[in-house]
Amino acid sequence: MAAGLSIFDISGRAMSAQLVRLNTTASNLANAGTVAGSEAEAFRSMKPVFRTVMDGAGRATVAVDQVTTSKMAPTKRHDPDNPLADADGNVWEAAVDSAAELVEMVETARQYQNNVQVLDTAKGLINETLRLGQ
Repeated sequence: MAAGLSIFDISGRAMSAQLVRLNTTASNLANAGTVAGSEAEAFRSMKPVFRTVMDGAGRATVAVDQVTTSKMAPTKRHDPDNPLADADGNVWEAAVDSAAELVEMVETARQYQNNVQVLDTAKGLINETLRLGQ
């Protein structure tokens, strides 16, 4: 990256990454408890993978590299009355740890709020600097 990153670039990109993280967590929670007729069709939680983006001056921010699917196996449950059940009467519940996803959501919201505070502080400092020249 040839151009320098400002505080607004750094925090803005971090907020964007946290938004992706929050959206994947919300999707995981929305699909928790869903069932499928086979293990292959069952929902698996998603996680974003981040990478560091640096400028020429050594300043760094973050970017979403990819969104991966969990390797956690869905849970097989015997439920012959379920319309999605296979020939043996089994369904597979989504591979989502709801408690871990809730913790992830709280942490993500805090990270996002921290970046909002950084932007507010930077804006306030710029405004105060401009007032000094008046």
